[in-house]
Amino acid sequence: FFLGRSDTVEFPMKFTPKCPGCYHCQIVLKSPCDIRVYEVECVVNADQADAQIEFLSPAYQTVTQEIPISNMSSEDWRFEAVLEGQCFHGPPAINVPVGETVPYPLTFKPVAEC
Repeated sequence: FFLGRSDTVEFPMKFTPKCPGCYHCQIVLKSPCDIRVYEVECVVNADQADAQIEFLSPAYQTVTQEIPISNMSSEDWRFEAVLEGQCFHGPPAINVPVGETVPYPLTFKPVAEC
């Protein structure tokens, strides 16, 4: 039973990472009657850049563009690909180890002139 009190408390934090990665932190709150420990994990992604790929190919011929995925973080990455649009194909997932660049082969196989 609380008289005019909320059961939540805001705890503002400022986090300024230098690079993408996974950052772990432990927050310890102490009072004369209680000690609480909170584990915080912050995942920082690199800035996203908009990109376009234009495929020019003769009718009914397949073209593949290898898209480089570079992992400059401190953990291995596993990507799952969701392709939208007709005639596009590629692996459903790729793994990119720390410090490496792995190409994602995006293939366009037209079934008609378009």
